[in-house]
Amino acid sequence: MTRFASLPVWLKQRPSSGQPLKITRQWICLPLALLATLSLIGINEMGYERSAGAVRRIAATQETRATLHKLLALMLDAETGLRGYLLSGDERYLAPYNSAVTEVNQTLDQLRQSDQAHPVDPAALVALSRHVSRKLAEMDLSLKLRKQGKEDAWKFVMHTDVGKEHMDAIREQSAALIEESSRQTELGEQQILRSLLVSRLGIALTALVGLLSFYLYLRQSNALKQAGQREQQILKQERDRLENLVRDRTASLARLATYLQQVREDERGHLARELHDELGSLLTAAKLDVARIKSRLGDHAPEALQRLQHLTETLNRGIALKRRIVEDLRPSSLSNLGLLPSLEILTREFSERSDLVLDTRLEEVDLDESSQLTLYRLVQEALTNIGKYARARQASVWLQNTGTHALLTVSDDGIGFNPEQIGAGSHGLEGMRHRVEATGGRLVVESTPGQGSRITAYLPARASPA
Repeated sequence: MTRFASLPVWLKQRPSSGQPLKITRQWICLPLALLATLSLIGINEMGYERSAGAVRRIAATQETRATLHKLLALMLDAETGLRGYLLSGDERYLAPYNSAVTEVNQTLDQLRQSDQAHPVDPAALVALSRHVSRKLAEMDLSLKLRKQGKEDAWKFVMHTDVGKEHMDAIREQSAALIEESSRQTELGEQQILRSLLVSRLGIALTALVGLLSFYLYLRQSNALKQAGQREQQILKQERDRLENLVRDRTASLARLATYLQQVREDERGHLARELHDELGSLLTAAKLDVARIKSRLGDHAPEALQRLQHLTETLNRGIALKRRIVEDLRPSSLSNLGLLPSLEILTREFSERSDLVLDTRLEEVDLDESSQLTLYRLVQEALTNIGKYARARQASVWLQNTGTHALLTVSDDGIGFNPEQIGAGSHGLEGMRHRVEATGGRLVVESTPGQGSRITAYLPARASPA
């Protein structure tokens, strides 16, 4: 029933006399929207192409005008620099003249190249180039005469109207080309305005068609939206139910893990007591019996005495092994001596067994019995991992009292590992984390391959009475 509730209303109703008209309206929405979209795209593309062409022409005309103005300015600079040299004889005036003459040729080349992008009157451009060449030739002649020391000749050339005629002709040709460019600019602007007008009309018409299509679409999608909201509500309820179920199962598993750890500690304690009481008494009794036998034999059987001495040493090693196993299962020093002496014994024995340089710095902290056991097990597990896998040369165990928390840090300079790539079968770190979190603390594991590792645990200290 939930699946069919999400169907459109008009699909669940039986056909009636007005139903075909409703279906026809809904099927008209898509063609109208498609037509409006294509029309809008076509109008925009057409307006864009026309406007872009007009803009390119306007840009070309503006560039042509700027080039013509630059040409006039360069001719004036060249003429000014030459006159300064002719009148004063100072070579410094030739620098702007030479620069302007060089740029004049480059500017003429630019005009010829821009002629391809924006057609101008070729005859006017040829005439302009001819007048510029004549003017440059006239100025070059004056310069040569001045350098040759022919005063009367260059003064005669300068006082004639030849240079003025050339400059007037250059100005007239430039003005004609500038005027033509202005006219082309006006034509481009008019074309842009026409394109904008066509685009406005087309967009307005397309908007009306789009509004009609949108209205029909809203009527159709309203029913789908309501059905979708019902579906979302059902999915939300199901998701909340699953989240609550997962939360309950997670809490149950956490309680089970804590219970199993407690059972494990109880079993360890029971086994430690059994080993201490039963096995310890048996080994001690055997050692006493060996001592009695040795006292009765005296010095009469040296070989038997040697065997008895070896048996005594074996029993002593067995007693020491029993004591170490019992301490590993349930550290008696923790309940008899306290946390700090127990950690000192644990780190000292580990350093002796592993030949590892171990830096131990321990401060007194006030923790309950469960937190003390958690810290002890954490150090024990961390040192075991260092001895098995780290291949380290140095390690450190630091316990600091921050006032509100006990801060335990176990680090080494071994090969390290990537914490994000720990396999599913590696339960040591997860067991540490669960132990610490079960006491209200937090465990942080930091390691980089080749750069050692560091385990940091924060455990809340026991509140002191006011």
